[in-house]
Parts: sequence; structure tokens; C-alpha cells
Amino acid sequence: MTASMASAWVAIQRNPRSGSGRRRRELVELCCTLRGHGLTPRLFSQREALDGRVQDSESREHLVAVVAAGGDGTVVDVVNRHPDLPLAVLPMGTENLLARFLGMPSSGRGLADIIAAGRTRKIDLGRANGQLFTLVASAGFDALVAHELAENRTGNITHLSYIQPIWKSLRTYRYPRMNVFLDQETEPVQGTVVMVSNLPAYGMKMKVGQTAVADDGQFVVTVLKRGSAFHMIRYAVKLLRGTHGLAADVQVVTASRVRIVAEDPVAGTIPFQVDGDPAGAVPVEIECLPSSLEVFVPGEGQGGQGG
Repeated sequence: MTASMASAWVAIQRNPRSGSGRRRRELVELCCTLRGHGLTPRLFSQREALDGRVQDSESREHLVAVVAAGGDGTVVDVVNRHPDLPLAVLPMGTENLLARFLGMPSSGRGLADIIAAGRTRKIDLGRANGQLFTLVASAGFDALVAHELAENRTGNITHLSYIQPIWKSLRTYRYPRMNVFLDQETEPVQGTVVMVSNLPAYGMKMKVGQTAVADDGQFVVTVLKRGSAFHMIRYAVKLLRGTHGLAADVQVVTASRVRIVAEDPVAGTIPFQVDGDPAGAVPVEIECLPSSLEVFVPGEGQGGQGG
């Protein structure tokens, strides 16, 4: 590590909803184990407090890692605020797809050991209209589900929380068509749903972007071309099985830049989301930022769920 062990510290940004039961125990274990490694933990529940601390040049000089303790929403929030800081992930949400992809443990002790070992790697980031993401950005039906979920959220999200937003979206969405421009191509790909994957990780175990590579400077772009409730259910089955790339009405390509615009701007708003959070609407420009995020990763024998 570059910082001396006497002054080295770790910032922990926790989701305020993740403060009781097993989740609280993992945070306590993380802090205790970090101290055992000679690292000073500092726990932040308020974003502004962490932001202020890392703006201090001396504090920043000795910062070893910033921990995102929560779900994918916590991760993307930390990444957007501090993309230049080494990131460690403690999965505490309903899903934390980045942690799963990296093989991070769900125990505080395991994460502290990984941070102390100091093994990191660089992965790509995506940027959509200025907003950073690690996993996937999408427009169309699944983005509408993300918008509906956020609008009606009242507490912690579980997998059951998605049932009502999915059902409502299936009943109400009109599937406006989009033109998708890839890199320097002038002829667009057309479809009703566009998913731009930075990593091979997607919710509900769907195999969206399953061929994406974390550090190749490229997205895997999946375009679903037809629009109706029947076809969304049909596509979902294929995405679960990983056979969507064989369908004649699905196109899977790679690109480092993606521009999405409505085919008919007056046909209706097309929602957009990044890493499961609402991010406005189409039009949108998306670019890959190669190897721009440093993340802690397990060494041999350090991965898994921990205990």
C-alpha cells in the first residue's frame, strides 16, 4: 500500500437502510477486522460527510479504499461521486451484481482481508449523458420497470417488489421504436428495447450481455426489435436461457459508443435507466471509458460468500 499503516484509513459509505440485523453485524465485523490489519475505518451514512472528508488533501493521501456497503444503487452512487478512488464492495442489498461479478464475499471480515491484501484491477465504466454506470444502461420496457419501482418504493427492495412494476408496465407500455447508432455507423439498428452492457451481469439472472468483457473498452449492445407484452415475456424466457442471440428479432453487437434516439419523437417518452436506477429518457449518448475504475478483488482463496 502507498499509505503508511499508521495513517492509512478506509471510508465506508453505507446505505442508511442497511443498518440492522445481519447487515449491521457485517459492518461491525468489517470495522473490527480493518483495525486488526492496522487500517482505520470511518463509517459514513451521510454522503456529504464522506465527500467533505475526501476533499481534504491529507485525508485523501492516506485513503486506501472507499467501501460501497449496500446494493447496486449504493455502488453507482459512490462511483458517480468518486470515480477516481479505489472501490471495494460489501454486498448488502437485494442484489449487488458488481460484487457477484468480482467474486466479493458478503462478510465484513472477508472484505477487510481483501482490502488489507491490496489486490486491485481496472475495469471499464460506461457514461450515459454524463452519468456513470458499471453494469448496464437500457432504454424501453425494462427501464420503465425501473422507473415504476423507484416511483412506488416505500422501503427495502426485494425480488417481490418487481412484480407490480412489471405487471403495470406489461399492461401500459406502448413500445415506441428507437434508432440505435453504433460507433461511426450511419445506418441505425432499430428496436423497442436497447440494453447496453458493460459487464456480463444483469438482474433476475437474465443473461443480458453475457459475452461482455470487463476491460476491453467495448459494450455488448442487445436490441430487441419487436414490441408487445407477448414478445416481452418471450424475450424474457430467451434471456433467462441465454438463447436470445439466436432469435431473428434480436441483434447483439459490440460498440464503444452508442446513441439512442426515438424513431418518432412524438410517439411517447422512452424511459432510460442505468444500473437499475431511473436516468431520464431518450435521447441518450453512451460511451465506454476503458479501464477507468479501480476495484478491489479477491486473491486466490479469498472469494465466495464468506462467513
